[in-house]
Amino acid sequence: MADFTPNTNVKSAVRRLASPIADITAFNLIVQSVITDNPFGCVSYMTAGVNHPPVEKSRESYTAKFVYEDGNAKRIGSGSETYSTITGFSTGVAAVIANSANITAHGGTPVHAGTGDNFSATLKCHDPNGELYFLNISRAQVSLSSYTDDSIRTNVEIWADGVQALV
Repeated sequence: MADFTPNTNVKSAVRRLASPIADITAFNLIVQSVITDNPFGCVSYMTAGVNHPPVEKSRESYTAKFVYEDGNAKRIGSGSETYSTITGFSTGVAAVIANSANITAHGGTPVHAGTGDNFSATLKCHDPNGELYFLNISRAQVSLSSYTDDSIRTNVEIWADGVQALV
């Protein structure tokens, strides 16, 4: 049986943020700016007969956190809900807060605990040199993976240094 041989040519890098991205709106602005402004100069490409844009979302996840409080604002429970889109997240937060059966079951009022929310999006980017790499932006860090050319990391670092929420 053949063994897997590690490939040292593929690299990854992580930037842990000094403070989390403020909220889902700020997060979405950052992600959308990469897709629409294409700060890395990525190029479109074709694979298996399908044309791909220079930068595209390949995965996203949004988790809303809730606490349940009694009449004295004392925490009596908690919960979380995960959604695959920002629209689902926004609609889901409103639905949890308005769900009377859930309110009765918890015996308290739900409050969206936004500072505990988590969200991430993975962007697939096609560098002009032909490399496909991934940029994952989450609330607490930015990760770059599957690249070999160090100029890709340099470009991402320069971009991230210019985005206040990512320093």
